[in-house]
Order: sequence, then structure tokens, then C-alpha cells
Amino acid sequence: MCSYLNRIRCLAHLLRKARGLAEATCRHTSQVGQQLLDLMSGLIQVIQAARDGPSDDLAERQAPALAQLKALCERHQHSPFVKLGEFCREMLNDWEAIIRPLFDPSLPLTNNAAERLLRHWVIARRLSFGTRSEQGTRAFALLASIIDTCRARKASAWEYLTAALQAGRQGLPMPPLPAVSVGG
Repeated sequence: MCSYLNRIRCLAHLLRKARGLAEATCRHTSQVGQQLLDLMSGLIQVIQAARDGPSDDLAERQAPALAQLKALCERHQHSPFVKLGEFCREMLNDWEAIIRPLFDPSLPLTNNAAERLLRHWVIARRLSFGTRSEQGTRAFALLASIIDTCRARKASAWEYLTAALQAGRQGLPMPPLPAVSVGG
């Protein structure tokens, strides 16, 4: 179980796994998978609808569906059907992170935006065949973070990195990252 209090799970990934269970050739797994898929799809629809309307006490109003989903996972967490048991344990282990959008419907339901932001760095890592040391990995991650932060703040990463290198060579503290640009 993860200790990050504000962590959320990508519901699209969980839906895809539930759909895979619903499409299983084993009749039992398929039936339970369809139930899981239906319950999760219903919760996602309610969360999306709450973005346009009242979201007060959304989790409370969805308590019966949540109880049904949790009971289904508890009942099948030790299933002899490996994928079904794995999925149910995953749901139970990350329960709080999975249901968090019911308490704040404005939270993203997928991690698509984060994955899109990281995509070019993953491609760069593959093209360069990665790094050869822990220090190189840390340097690559730090540079990626600085460049993306500057890009998001509409500041020049080149200018910031130049200033940081000059400060380092002179034994001065690193300059702070550029501030968020106002109005942009």
C-alpha cells in the first residue's frame, strides 16, 4: 500500500483491466469482470456528471455502489482465476486512491495528461539508450524537470541553465526556478 495521501489512480487503466476480465473465456471470470466493469463505469459516469452539477455528498450518495464494488472485490480477491484475484487485490490495495474523485470530481480520472508530458522524455531515453549510472539517471531526470518547468512557466530553459552553470562555477547558490508567468 502506498503512503502518498493525495495519490489517485488512472481509472481508464482499471477499466481496461475490468474489460479484459469481462472478455475472458472463463464464464465465471467473464461474469464477475462484467459486474466490475458495470459498477466502475457507473461510478465514472456519476463523477463526470458531478463536474457539471452538484457534487456535494457524492461519495455518500454512491455508498451503495461502492459497497457493492468493494464486496465484489473482497469476495474474489483470492480467486483461483489468477487475473481476477490480482485485479480484486489491486482494487482493494488502492481503494482510497481509486475512489478519491468521488470526493473531488474535478480530479482527473486518467493519467493521460501526465503520460503526454513524459512521452518525449521516454522517447529521448530510448533513442539515447538511457544512462549508464545512477548519477547520469539523476542528471537526466533533473534536466528534464527543469526544462519542462521552464516550458510550463514560459521561460527560457537555456537562460536558466546558463545562469545555473555560471552560479555553480562561481560557487554561488543556484538561482531559483523562473516564476510562473502572469497572464500566460
